[in-house]
Amino acid sequence: MEKHFNNLLNMISFRTLLIVVLLITGFLQFFLMLGNIRSTTYDIQAFQLAPETIRAVKTIEDTVKTEQERDQAENAVESVYLFNEETAEHRSALVTSIFDIIRDVRKEVKLNEEQTPVTIENHISQLREKLKDIMESQTLLIFTNSQLQSMLVATDAELKAAESFLVKEIKTMLEEPIRTENVAIKRAEIETQIRQQSSIDEEILSAIIIIGRAAIIETEVLDEIRTREQVLKAREEVDPTRILQGQIIVQEGELIDREVFRQLELLGLLNNQTSTKPVIGLTILVILQMAFMYILFNFSEMELQNKRKALFVTAIVYSFAIILMKVISLLSDQFDATIAFLYPTALATMLVRLLANEKAAVLVTILTAASAGVIFHEGYSAVLQMDIVLYIIFGGLSSVFFMRSMEKRSHLLKACGIVSIFNLLFIAFYLLMSQTNYDLFELLFYAVAGIASGILSGALTMGLLPFFESAFGLLSTMRLIELSNPNHPLLKKLLTETPGTYHHSVMVANLAEAGCEAIGADGLLARVACYYHDIGKTRRPAFFIENQMSGINPHDSLPPERSAEIIIAHTTDGAQLLEKHKMPKEIVDITLQHHGTSTLKFFLHKAKEDGKEVDEKVFSYPGPKPQTKEAAVISIADSVEAAVRSMKQPNSEKIQQLVHSIIQSRVQEHQFDECDVSIKELKIIEKVLCETLNGIFHSRIEYPKEG
Repeated sequence: MEKHFNNLLNMISFRTLLIVVLLITGFLQFFLMLGNIRSTTYDIQAFQLAPETIRAVKTIEDTVKTEQERDQAENAVESVYLFNEETAEHRSALVTSIFDIIRDVRKEVKLNEEQTPVTIENHISQLREKLKDIMESQTLLIFTNSQLQSMLVATDAELKAAESFLVKEIKTMLEEPIRTENVAIKRAEIETQIRQQSSIDEEILSAIIIIGRAAIIETEVLDEIRTREQVLKAREEVDPTRILQGQIIVQEGELIDREVFRQLELLGLLNNQTSTKPVIGLTILVILQMAFMYILFNFSEMELQNKRKALFVTAIVYSFAIILMKVISLLSDQFDATIAFLYPTALATMLVRLLANEKAAVLVTILTAASAGVIFHEGYSAVLQMDIVLYIIFGGLSSVFFMRSMEKRSHLLKACGIVSIFNLLFIAFYLLMSQTNYDLFELLFYAVAGIASGILSGALTMGLLPFFESAFGLLSTMRLIELSNPNHPLLKKLLTETPGTYHHSVMVANLAEAGCEAIGADGLLARVACYYHDIGKTRRPAFFIENQMSGINPHDSLPPERSAEIIIAHTTDGAQLLEKHKMPKEIVDITLQHHGTSTLKFFLHKAKEDGKEVDEKVFSYPGPKPQTKEAAVISIADSVEAAVRSMKQPNSEKIQQLVHSIIQSRVQEHQFDECDVSIKELKIIEKVLCETLNGIFHSRIEYPKEG
């Protein structure tokens, strides 16, 4: 079954697989969260009694009320008028100009009377012509012929008296603010004052009244720009009227009047209002979350097989976290306290961190927190339940930082303790910021919830880890740590039966781990694989030189073909022994690959010296060649350690030459053709191995003998 499934996966591209997995995960998440975004609605009509107390489920602006209040503020604004102080002078000057024109015409009339008689009609026409420009600019300045005649025949004293009175009264009146709506009143006032003035001759009275009324205009004009500014300012100063979350709209048993019904309609609390906006919003959220997962895995530089496993693990863990949150949210209605704080904040983070990688763990933490904000959303909270969102982010990220060094199972327990502390600190923040009085029982519940969340995170992680490892054939950090324990039966067997090989394996592990970490490969996997890579030597310990303590070499009495067979068999013997103990496939593969298809040159040369026909395949390891960077590094480290250990008086230069020659030999034999290690990485490995070997086989100071 597993073979058929792997064949199916190999038939489709990773991008296609990624899209399919994310679509399934997204649809599952969408339908699990759909029920959490649908608000309660009521089948009620206007002017009936409220069946229950109804509160606002969200904060929303009441645009109708806001506009009404802004209109009231606008109507309360007084118009801004601009007073023109020069109006009085200008209008009195106008009056003076009219009288000056009349005097000029009168002089001409007198001159003509002395020389040539002219009829009165010509004088009137002449005066009207002189006053034409002024009369056209002043609409009220309209004289009859008789009025103009009266002005022409009046005496200078009469005109002077009328002019003086008129200028004085106009100045006095126009020095006060007069708005457009009050001009008619002021004109009536000036007319009354003229009529009451005894110094004005009756003959010219009507003409003087026309001049006086025409001279009165508004002295204050509406400043439309400043008035508009004041109106806009007044409207802007009115804060929007909002219906607040949790605000009581109507009490149980109260009459639902038009205003209340309008507010219920505005809040979308009526049955006839099915809004698709939350569904669209949830769809966008899920698309965003799946997009981030797509980016993470599509651009990952992991090997294809590991990338597939990481994808499946991340999708399943994330879906499991959503399901767990959904279950808790369904139970939350049965409790007064916020039981969402019981959710194991670091569960998804820890599992993904151990089974995939740190980047995926951080992303899953954020995505899980965002989903929790919707799933644990309460009716009177904002769009997201932000306290739960932050709770999961802080708890999850704290586990990421404190799980970077996972050398023992106790480190996972330590991480759980750290998560519990962060949970308690955040809950303390939540309780203090809510400014609500809590009784002792509630405080104890929240404290226990924070601690339980951290403990459950670790307990569920440790409980679920073996299932994921078994289902996906994953080799987690925790599993590697367990396998590196010296008390493991195979390592005990290696130590007791082949102590030389055990020491050799430990030395190779140090070299391989340093080399792998230098090129970004899995250093922990390399270290653990080195511990077991020569486990096959326990079948015939004495045939391997590092275990020949007595100085007797059994190969001296064997034909080279038989010796080669025994040496070569340690890889397949080791693989069989590892499979028997159900060891991870990665370690079994490295055991088979760490010699690749290299040749036992010593026994091949010995066979040639005996004069026999030699088949080189008999003296070559069956392989396969190293398939991963870790296997390639271990292959080099294994040969290097044995070669340097056999050197007499090793120094830095000798070690460098030896390491370089071994790597070059491997490259020339095409041992690395089937793995993705580059020439650049081989140079880095060479440098790191030389530095490590120089530290191990450094020259020692020769101390003087004690006399």
